[in-house]
Amino acid sequence: MEKEAKKEAFRKYLESSGVLDALTKVLVALYEQNDKPSSATEFIQQKLGGPTLAEYEKLQTEFSDLQTRYNELLAAHQEKSRECEELKNTHNQASMNESAEDAQSAKPN
Repeated sequence: MEKEAKKEAFRKYLESSGVLDALTKVLVALYEQNDKPSSATEFIQQKLGGPTLAEYEKLQTEFSDLQTRYNELLAAHQEKSRECEELKNTHNQASMNESAEDAQSAKPN
């Protein structure tokens, strides 16, 4: 009984969110096609607003390229940040040494 209630709740959810209507319209459009497409799945994806398989593969490739570029830029940024930190430390150390030397030379003998 609980299983049937879950099924009914899910069906109502699909109906209230417009999924059943959207799928019905797409399936009717596919049925009414005189020349049936070679890929019914791709036809449905296009009608629902999704990318074609070729577009999806192109997007995957683009994403992979961008991820690689991001990783390269991140590594370069980290290296530059490390170099900057080293320069700050060197500068701070030099300033401290200079201040100590100034203090030492300012002392009367």
